[in-house]
Amino acid sequence: MLLLEVTQGLAAGRTFELTSEVAGIGRAPSNELVLEDMHVSGEHARVTLHEGRVVLTDLRSTNGTTLIRRSERRRLTGEQSSVDLETGDVIELGSGDGVTSMRATITDDTDVARVVSMTRLDEVEPAAAIVERDPGALSALYAAQKRIGAGNDLDQVLIEVADAVLGLVHTATHVTIVLRDDDQSDASTTAAFVPVMTRVRMAGGASGPPSGPVPITRAVYRRVVKERAAVLAADAPEDVGHTESIMGASIRSTIGVPLWRGEEIIGVLQADNRNAPGMLNGSDVELLLVLASNASLAVANARLIKRLVLAEDRLQKENSFLKGREEKRRGGGSQVEIIGKSEAMRKVIDHLDKVVDTRVTVLIEGETGTGKELIAAAVHYRSRRRDKLFVAQNCAALAESLLESELFGHKKGSFTGAVDEKKGLFEIADGGTLFLDEITETPMSLQSKLLRALQEGEIRPVGATAPKHVNVRIVAATNRNLEEEVARGRFREDLYYRLKVFPIRLPPLRERRDDIPLIAAHFLKRYCDEIGKPIGGFSQQAMELMTAYNWPGNVRELQNEVQRLVIQCDAGSFATPELLSPRIRQVEGLVGRAGVAKGTLKEMMDSVEKFFLIESLREHGNNKTNSAKTLGITREGLHKKLRQFGI
Repeated sequence: MLLLEVTQGLAAGRTFELTSEVAGIGRAPSNELVLEDMHVSGEHARVTLHEGRVVLTDLRSTNGTTLIRRSERRRLTGEQSSVDLETGDVIELGSGDGVTSMRATITDDTDVARVVSMTRLDEVEPAAAIVERDPGALSALYAAQKRIGAGNDLDQVLIEVADAVLGLVHTATHVTIVLRDDDQSDASTTAAFVPVMTRVRMAGGASGPPSGPVPITRAVYRRVVKERAAVLAADAPEDVGHTESIMGASIRSTIGVPLWRGEEIIGVLQADNRNAPGMLNGSDVELLLVLASNASLAVANARLIKRLVLAEDRLQKENSFLKGREEKRRGGGSQVEIIGKSEAMRKVIDHLDKVVDTRVTVLIEGETGTGKELIAAAVHYRSRRRDKLFVAQNCAALAESLLESELFGHKKGSFTGAVDEKKGLFEIADGGTLFLDEITETPMSLQSKLLRALQEGEIRPVGATAPKHVNVRIVAATNRNLEEEVARGRFREDLYYRLKVFPIRLPPLRERRDDIPLIAAHFLKRYCDEIGKPIGGFSQQAMELMTAYNWPGNVRELQNEVQRLVIQCDAGSFATPELLSPRIRQVEGLVGRAGVAKGTLKEMMDSVEKFFLIESLREHGNNKTNSAKTLGITREGLHKKLRQFGI
């Protein structure tokens, strides 16, 4: 038993007695010890009493917990969040001026049972021998097992088990089921046993829930757990001892039978006689042992199913959260909008439509800022995998050791700082799509693991001894020339061939100038809505300058320019040339020199583009190779444009 005397705080001068196996301390009403001080968290700390130990654990409280022992202070935090209490210890909840102090006193546990008989688990007789001595119990046991096996969830199974005890043991008036608390977050704390359900014999013999609180004796089930045995106390007040909990519960006789799974005790069935003259006996113990041998499996399975259901629910919520966050980041909606009507973009979209519902790896090549991640998302959201996760990782953003853990996960304790097991992105994206941006930045030592994941669908977390199989669609992207990286020995050739099964080249913005007005209008609407400032649009001259500019940063640079324009413009006005960045206005004079006649946007843009082609050829003495290099296009691309304009 733990006594806590509050020496500082709103409850100063009061003494609290904690007798529960697990007792919460905090401001929330659900705690066994409620402290109303504002610096105390809702669920601040927990005390666990088990097998003579009293363990204090800080529950990641806001203001922290400190233990003072013989003038030495110890802050409970992180991996050192639990400590065994001793008499005389001072517990401080909070810090600075906001502190609640309590002095701990641990008293001897007088709830130690003096039992009449005990049957250890390794001494249990075969069920056939027990039933042979009492043939009438066979049908009752069979009917009880059928009801227990038909239970749909943990609560229903526990009710059927408790009712079966009352049906088999006619002199029992109360049945309590005690289960081991396996859900404590602190692995260093010994699991406690907690009463979870009590059923009573009602008038007429039927069983049901108690009408009010039922005092529970801890003496018997503690002895059952400690001795790994069934315990019988034929006359509880005399044979078990005049303990506080037994006397308070008015128990005449009691039986405690373990629930077990292999070598583990997972709970206790406790049957009490509280108000009838008949006493529980050894035959009752034998019957309950037979019942418990099968009920143990049902309870263990029901708890496992409950954990799996909760885990599945949590994963579904995490999945929905991640998908929602991804959709929000892309601007909302499950469809990826690709803006562009130019010939170059039509080819890209045609390529996408051919590959989306295949399993082949897609490699997206293009300069920085061309929208490679957008195309990768389109591969996912246009495919049958759209209901699963799309997960993206920039391979250049993490160091080698961190990147391996991020992609493949790690086991607890596999390296310094691995305090918990972690799932990798391959496992998180199982069934969906994993986008690996800047794939050429992956270290050579990690490329072999990527190759195995691509070929076999097999990953091995850091520190794991067995591989895991995943079904992940890989989309990779790079702004470098992979062939050159292979030739220079910076990229594995076998991984290169595995990645470049279906390459898609994303054209830079200067090769799809017809799309610039469409993309600029899209970003204008987005930032007007985001900032809450209506803008009339772009003036004709501003759009001409933007279309003539080469945009070395591609779509990303255009996006930033439009955002800057919206910030600068007055509400309701138009974006005019003087608001553009100086680097874009540099072409203003050239546009004038091109002698663009009034006409459609395409006609005017064709005139400007033709002028630039002629000017470049003139500057380089008709050297088409140098002209193409200056214009940022290939020689073949230059020939195509010269034929288009009849030059």
